[in-house]
Amino acid sequence: MFQPKIPTMPQPSGLVAPLAVVEPTTITTGTPAPAPAAPAPARPVVQLTPGTAVALVGAGTAVVLVVGTVLVSLLLAVAVTSASVAVCAVVLRSLIASDAKRR
Repeated sequence: MFQPKIPTMPQPSGLVAPLAVVEPTTITTGTPAPAPAAPAPARPVVQLTPGTAVALVGAGTAVVLVVGTVLVSLLLAVAVTSASVAVCAVVLRSLIASDAKRR
């Protein structure tokens, strides 16, 4: 019942192409290519001009200010949320305590 049923492969019908014979080819060696006169440098050299340095400092300052603003705003959001949760907890505690005194 739980054994898989494997389908049987029917015999091919019609024309069957014979296998093609592949003959090896010979490799002829040519003349080697001449070596380059001077090797190219691995990386281009970056030269910092005073204008480029000022631009990099300005961009870095802008990135630091933006990231700092985002982090401070996230911290402020957490502080406001925790303060509101604390106020809700005090109000609920007061309501439960006053309800217990009436009974």
